[in-house]
Amino acid sequence: MNKEEILYAFQFRHACKEFDTNKIIPKEDFDFILETARLSPSSFGFEPWHFVVVQDKNLRELLKQNAWGAPKKLETASHFLLGLTMKSPLTKWDSEYIAHFMKDVQQLPEETIKGRSKFFEDFQKSDFDLNNERHLFDWATKQNYIALGNMMTAAAMIGIDSCPIEGFSQKISEAILAEHFDIDTTQYGLAYMVAFGYRVIEPRSKTRRTIEEIVTWK
Repeated sequence: MNKEEILYAFQFRHACKEFDTNKIIPKEDFDFILETARLSPSSFGFEPWHFVVVQDKNLRELLKQNAWGAPKKLETASHFLLGLTMKSPLTKWDSEYIAHFMKDVQQLPEETIKGRSKFFEDFQKSDFDLNNERHLFDWATKQNYIALGNMMTAAAMIGIDSCPIEGFSQKISEAILAEHFDIDTTQYGLAYMVAFGYRVIEPRSKTRRTIEEIVTWK
């Protein structure tokens, strides 16, 4: 794609409030969207996320009960995704997950793992002051939002609409995930919801501040 086509995709993307129920995203297109999430960057490359695609109508109905920002999307979206963020039992510097990730996913040598573990410990304790569960969760969620942005942009590039959603009770939603989705909420928290599909109404033109208002050169 050239620069004009990429910018067109950014203009095309908007928070779609209602989707065409007669149009379903082809499997290969949604697999492409998910792949852009998988390939997204994360701090130290530790991928503190998990994505749940909710296609079951009964499960969508359960989510509607307290997701005040999602009812119309849950009813009409071709695909509906939950972005889960790892909690401190997985993301703390000395967790089993981090050790496994460096050894089995990143396939680092033992000496490199030792040095990287100490560096990660110092990063959490001193550089970013990630010394409690909430700080760690918020730090990991910031990275999860990179994957969210990449999915929505990738979708727009192939003509698919989306809508990110934070309009829900995190506590109640996570209770639903624990009871009905088999999600271990001691290890994962709900960061966001996002709907994908095809628009039924054309949005108004984008409104944004000028580049001069948001960028300072020194």
